[in-house]
Amino acid sequence: MSRGIFSRVVFWWILVAVALLTEVSSLRTPSCHEVKTAFQLRHIGPLKWVPETPGTVMDLQVCKNGGPTCCTRKMEESYQAAVRREALQHIRSYSFELKYLIMGHATTLQDTFQSLISFTRNHTSSLFDSAYKALAREARAHVTELFTDLAHYILGANSTVESAVQRFYDNLFPLVYNRLINPGITELSPQRSECLRMTRQDVNPFGPHPHALAQDLARSLRAGHAFSRALSMGAEVMNKTENMTLTRECGRALVRMQYCSHCQGLTLIKPCAGYCLNVMRGCLASLSELDQPWRSYIATLEDLTNAMAGAHDLELSLLGIRNQINDAILYTQLHGPRLTAIVDKVCGSSAEGGVRPSPVVMTSSDTPEPPAEGQYGHMAHLSSLPLKPSKNDKPRSLKKISREFMSYMQRYKSFFATLPEILCEGEMVQDGFTCWSGEDVVESYTGRLVGNGILAQKQNPEMKVRGPDPMLSELKERLEHFNQKLHGRTPRPRVWAEAGSGTQEGSADCDDEDGCQGSGDGSRVESGVVPRIGKKEKSEQPDRETSRGREKGEETTQRTTTLRTPKLAAKGTACSHGASPLLLGVLFLSALERQLHLL
Repeated sequence: MSRGIFSRVVFWWILVAVALLTEVSSLRTPSCHEVKTAFQLRHIGPLKWVPETPGTVMDLQVCKNGGPTCCTRKMEESYQAAVRREALQHIRSYSFELKYLIMGHATTLQDTFQSLISFTRNHTSSLFDSAYKALAREARAHVTELFTDLAHYILGANSTVESAVQRFYDNLFPLVYNRLINPGITELSPQRSECLRMTRQDVNPFGPHPHALAQDLARSLRAGHAFSRALSMGAEVMNKTENMTLTRECGRALVRMQYCSHCQGLTLIKPCAGYCLNVMRGCLASLSELDQPWRSYIATLEDLTNAMAGAHDLELSLLGIRNQINDAILYTQLHGPRLTAIVDKVCGSSAEGGVRPSPVVMTSSDTPEPPAEGQYGHMAHLSSLPLKPSKNDKPRSLKKISREFMSYMQRYKSFFATLPEILCEGEMVQDGFTCWSGEDVVESYTGRLVGNGILAQKQNPEMKVRGPDPMLSELKERLEHFNQKLHGRTPRPRVWAEAGSGTQEGSADCDDEDGCQGSGDGSRVESGVVPRIGKKEKSEQPDRETSRGREKGEETTQRTTTLRTPKLAAKGTACSHGASPLLLGVLFLSALERQLHLL
C-alpha cells in the first residue's frame, strides 16, 4: 500500500519537473512568432523567410549579434528595401503640406491675376467704345493682345513689358492716323499700314507716353512676375526632394536602427532619441544643405509679398493703362499736322492726286478730359482692390491672399534643418527607461550627437557619409542662383515696395528684362509721373505750335528729311525727334503763365 502511494508521488514529481524544465527552456530560447507577426503587418516580405525559432546565421551583413537570431539573409535584404521605402514615404508625408501650399497658392494667384487682367482689359476697351468709336472695333483685338502679354509676364513668362507695350502702340498708330488724324482718307493699304507700324518709334506720334507706360507697368508688375517665378522654383524644389534617393550606407543604418532589434525578438523597443538623430542627419545630410538657401528663399517671398500687397501698384497700374492710352491719343491729335508731314516723307503721300483733308483736332468738348495727376489718389486708403469673391461672398484681395500665404510659409522656414527631428519624433522613445542603441537595449544613448550638413557627418558614429548627393547639390546651386538673381534686381532687396511707390528708380533697379530703355532716352520721366496737359493748355497748343513752326521751320525740315526710309530708330531714342522738347516747352509756357497770373 505504501509502495503504491510512493510510486504515484514520484510520478507527479516527474511531471512537475518536466513542466518546469520546459518553461525554463522556452524562456531561454524564445520563438520568432512576434517577429513573424511584425514582418507580416509591415508587408516586408514572404512569411516563409522568417524561421520558427532563433538560430545561428553566419551570412548576415548588418544585424550581427553573435548569438541566436530570428533573421536570415533574405529577411535582411527585405528590411533594407523596406526602410528606404518607409523613409521616403515619411519624408513625402511631411513635405506634402508644404508642396500643396505652394502649388495651391500658385493656382489661386493665377486665378486672381486673370480676374484682374480681365477686369482691367474691359476697363481699357471701354475707352474706345465711349470716346473713339471709329477705332473701337479694330482696337479691341490689340487691347486684348496687350493684356494677354501682360498676363503671361505676370505669371512668369520669359518676356518683357516693354515689348508688349511697344507692340501695342505699333499696331495702334495706323488706326489713329487713318481714323483720327486723317479721317477722310480711304482705307490704308497693307504696305502703308506696315510702314506706319515699322516707323512708329522713329516718328514718335505718341510722345513720351509709351515709354512712361512701359516704365510704370514694368516697375509695378515686376514683383508679381518675380513672385510667380518664385512659386515655380519652390514647387521644383519640393518635387525634386520627394524624388531623392537614399544611399546604401543610409539603408544599412536604418535597418540597424529599426529592425536589428527584431532579430533578437524585441519588436516593441524603439531607438534612442540621440541615436535616431545621428542616423537621420546622416541620411539627410545633402538635404540639410538646402537649409540656408531655403531660408533666403522664404525671405525673398516675404519681400515680394510686401511689394505686391503694400502700395497696390499692380492693381492701380493696370487700371491706369486706360488713361495712359487716352493721353497718348490726345498727344497724337494735338500734333496732327507735324505727324502728317513726317509720315508723307517716310511712307509717301496718303492723298495721291488730290487735296488732303484738313487734320481733325478734337477739342475739350468732344474728347475725354485727360486725368489730372493723382486721379487715383482717393484709392490709396483702401486696403486693396477687391479681385475675386470667395465662397462666403466676401471679396478677397491680393493683399489678403498673399499675407495668408506667407503666414503659413513662415512655419516652414527651417523645414530642411528640422526634418531629421520631425522624422525621429515618431521613432524615439516616449515612455519607459530603455531604448535601442543599434546593438543592445540601453538606458540612454551615449554616442556623440552630430549636427546637420555634410561637414558635420565626419564625426557621425553611426554611419559614413561619403559625399553630397549630385542631384541635391545641383538643386542647391539653382536655388542659390535664383535667390541671387532676384536680389540682384535692386541694391536694397528688403525694400521692394519702394520700387513701385512713386520714388525715382536708379539704373541699378532696371534691366532689360524689366522693360527699361537706355539712359540716353530723352523722354525718361522722373519719379514715375507722366506730365499731362490741362484744358487751357490744350486749347492754346495749336497756336503755339504754329508760331514755333514758323520760327524753327528750317530745323523741322532738317529733322523730317532724315526719315525718308522706314528705318527703325535705335533703342533708347524713341522720343528724340522733337516730341519731348515740344511738350516740355508747352509745360514751361504753362508754368510761366500760371506764375504771371499769380503775380
